Amino acid sequence: MRPDDQKLAAAPRAHVQMTYREAIMEAQIEEMERDERVILMGEDISVYGGDKLVERFGNRIWNTPISEGSFTGVGIGAAINGLRPIVELTFASFVYLASDQIINQASKLRYMTGGQIDIPIVVRSCMYSMKSVAAQHADRPYTFFMNVPGLKIISPTSAADIKGLMKSAIRDGDPVLVFEDARLWPLKGDVSTDPEHIIPIGKADVKREGRDVTLITISAAIRPTMEAVDALAEEGISVEIIDPRTLKPLDHEAFKKSVAKTGRLLIVENAHPVCNVGSEIAAVMVEEAFDLLKRPILRLSAPDIHVPFSRALERDFYPTKERIMVAVRRLL
Repeated sequence: MRPDDQKLAAAPRAHVQMTYREAIMEAQIEEMERDERVILMGEDISVYGGDKLVERFGNRIWNTPISEGSFTGVGIGAAINGLRPIVELTFASFVYLASDQIINQASKLRYMTGGQIDIPIVVRSCMYSMKSVAAQHADRPYTFFMNVPGLKIISPTSAADIKGLMKSAIRDGDPVLVFEDARLWPLKGDVSTDPEHIIPIGKADVKREGRDVTLITISAAIRPTMEAVDALAEEGISVEIIDPRTLKPLDHEAFKKSVAKTGRLLIVENAHPVCNVGSEIAAVMVEEAFDLLKRPILRLSAPDIHVPFSRALERDFYPTKERIMVAVRRLL
C-alpha cells in the first residue's frame, strides 16, 4: 500500500450509518466520556439497548426500582448538587407518574430561587404504537408538558438529529424531556462521528423542499408522511416537509418562512387532537401570519379516544398515507 493510500485508509469517516436507537446510545457514551458528571438512572436500562453503557460506565449507571416519581426526584436532587443526570422512564406513559417531580420541582426551582439553582436533567421516554400495548402504555404525553414553563422538549425523527439534540440536551442547563418513538428506533441514517457535532434546541429542519403545501410532521408521523409525499410527487404535487425536532420551544419562524412560499399548511401528528402540537402551531400561525395563508390550516391526528389494544383497530388509529394524501389534495 502506498503512503497516500495508508493515510486515506486511516482517516476517520465523517459520517457512519447507524439506527436511531444506536445514535441515542452513541450520544450518551460520548457525553459520559466527555463529562464525568453525566450519570444515567432508570428502569431496564440494559433491556432497551443500554448494555454498552453498563459495560463502560458501570459505577455511573443506576438501575432503579419501578418507582418513577422517586428516582426522578433523586435525579433532580443529583442535578441540584452538580451532576448531570439522564433519567430513563422507558414508556412515555410512565412520565405521568414522575410529573409532580418534573413540573413542581425541575421546571420551577430555578425560577423560585431567583436563578440560584440549575436543574441540568434529561428525562428520556419512548412512545409506542402498533404493538398492542394498550391505553396505559401508548400515550404521547409531550402535549401535557408543553404547557409548563421552564421545560424544553425534543422529539426529532432522524438518527442524526436525535444524536445531535440528545447531546445538546445533556449539555443544557435546563430540564429537557426527550420523547422518542419506538417506530423510529430501527431507522438508519448517516450520523456525524464528530463528538462536538451538536444540533441546537429550538431549530426546525426542512426534510424535503416543496412549493405547493407545507407539511409539518411530528415524530413517527414522518413515516406515513414520506410515503404520502412520494406518491403525491408522482401526481405533480410538491410538498415541503418540516420536522420541528424541538416541540418546546417551537421554531415558528421556520414555519412562517415555508408558508410564505406555499400558502398552505397541514400538520400531522399521532397525539390526540385537543391542545396538541398542531393546535399550538395553527394558533400562532393565525395570530402572526394569517396573511400568508391561501387556504385554512388542516390538522391530522389520532382521534380523541384512548389507544385500543386491538392491533386491527390501532392500524388505522393514527394518520395514514392515504389520509395525508387526501388532506394535501384538499388544500390545493
